[in-house]
Amino acid sequence: MKLRSILVAKLLVGRTLKIRKVWMLLLSIRSLVVLGTIFLSVLVATHRPKAEGYPSRPIKLLVGASPGGTTDTVARALAEPMSRALGQAVIVDHRPGAGGNLAADAVAKSTPDGHTLLVSFTSHTINATLYPKLPFDPAADFTPITMVATVPSLLVGHPTLPAKDLKELIAFAKSRPDTLTIAIGGLGSSLHLAGEQFKMMTGIRLLNVPYKGTAPALTSLLGGQVDLMFISLVTGTEHIRAGTLRAYGVTSAQRQPSFPDLAAIGEIVPGFESKAWFGVFAPAKLPAAITDKLNAVIVAALKDPTLRHRLENEGASPIGSTSAEFAAFVREDIKRWAPVVKWSGAMPN
Repeated sequence: MKLRSILVAKLLVGRTLKIRKVWMLLLSIRSLVVLGTIFLSVLVATHRPKAEGYPSRPIKLLVGASPGGTTDTVARALAEPMSRALGQAVIVDHRPGAGGNLAADAVAKSTPDGHTLLVSFTSHTINATLYPKLPFDPAADFTPITMVATVPSLLVGHPTLPAKDLKELIAFAKSRPDTLTIAIGGLGSSLHLAGEQFKMMTGIRLLNVPYKGTAPALTSLLGGQVDLMFISLVTGTEHIRAGTLRAYGVTSAQRQPSFPDLAAIGEIVPGFESKAWFGVFAPAKLPAAITDKLNAVIVAALKDPTLRHRLENEGASPIGSTSAEFAAFVREDIKRWAPVVKWSGAMPN
């Protein structure tokens, strides 16, 4: 009986020790999990870009066009008020080439921390179809911040043309297919594709005459070497008022205040609309807090009368959309230009 009691006692002690070991092991595992969770939380918090600490260094605005154009003007107009509001230098960095693709690619591949931004233009959405193999996705690889402004263009012709208005021009062109010429300042540009859209929607046949830039194309039009051209509102205004060019229509949906008697092309060609746009992008996966901060700063800048006047001198209408609105516009603009690019047969230079 005594021996049995000893054996039972030993068994109970052994079980107690095993249970204690198991509990100790469970507590150790639980402690490790808690410590690991705390460590990961601290690590994520340390590396997550926060709007409160943004920006922590100068911001670059990459521009895929040469200095002196409207895109450059937009970037420079934004740089100063952005710098004041954000407390860091904002540097305009020109990366011209491949219709804006070089600058866009650099931004798409940059760290999404809000310190590298893209000031882009209509070619951003046109290039989605124009270039068969882009190294980035114009929609998926970017965070749209805001649309800054839009710029309508004009269909203009040499004043010796017999057609006095748009209806007469369309009738005249239809009666003489492949006779009238239209200057192209840049293959694949929004002005080039405005012409292709116009031809596609009216059924007229015009001969394209390509030039290396808007300036030589305009010179030829003024000299009567070509008949027609789509040109930005700001560039064409002085020539129209001087009588050296005749305006046939504006490409915006509504008439322009500067030319209230000039019809919108859409009044004669239902559904026609074409205008250049300019906007700011960041790389994809930019934290929402930084997106919102940038959007608020730029939209506020666009309400400043001095900045608005500067853009309006370029023929631009300031916009200041939300990020979501701009993202939706980019997706739709890619779809809108795709059939025009395909119909035109345009190829990148």
